Parts: sequence; structure tokens; C-alpha cells
Amino acid sequence: MRIFLDANILFSAAQPHSRMRTFLDALLDRADCLTHDYAVEEARRNLAAKFPEGLKALEKLAGRCELISQLTTVLEVELPLKDVPILGGAVAGRATHLLTGDERDFGKFWGRTIQGVKIVSPRMLAEELRLS
Repeated sequence: MRIFLDANILFSAAQPHSRMRTFLDALLDRADCLTHDYAVEEARRNLAAKFPEGLKALEKLAGRCELISQLTTVLEVELPLKDVPILGGAVAGRATHLLTGDERDFGKFWGRTIQGVKIVSPRMLAEELRLS
């Protein structure tokens, strides 16, 4: 299982006492996690503005992930421009899953597999892992 982490997942996991951090710690023991430089930079920017104490945790988390430098820009679905590097990175990195909390832009795709990548919320992935 190869799980691509969206910026909002990284942001949440970098905050102290985060349930997302606990979830990702367990996930990293069971799966390969990957992300894109774009997602790390977006999380870094948001943390610097809102929770700068989480920057160190973000760097540690990013260091545990495979960083994808390429992305696919030809996608089978329409997304806001800011989300193309997220799904495009997941596709280029041959992820099996894209883990995102972005319900506004990705919620309509949750549970669907697009170009080999199943788009899931944290709850959906936790339920899927319980079954396996």
C-alpha cells in the first residue's frame, strides 16, 4: 500500500497532540507514505502562519515519507489548479491511495479510483485498514 499525503493531512499531523499524528505514526508502520514537495511547502506555509511550533514536526514527518518530485498534469478529472499537483503527484508516485481531508475539492471523488489512485478521507482509510 502506497499512501500519498495531502498538505492538509501533513498540516494536521504536525500539530501537537494531534489525532492525525497518531494515525500517521501507525500508518507509517503499515504502509509506504509519500507526498510531493508542493504539499510539504503548502503545509509549511500554513503552519508558519498559524502554528509555527509545528514546523519541526512537519520536517520530521516529511523525512519519513518518500518525496515525489514529478507529477502528472494530465488528469481524468477536473480539479482546482491548486489541487492538480496533489492528485498529479499521487498518480506520478504510483500511490494506491490519496489521503486527504479536503472535502470541498476531493469529497466528490472519495471512494473512487482515478488513474489507479483511490481517493480517501482519513476515516475511510482507517476503516479500510481495519478490514485488512
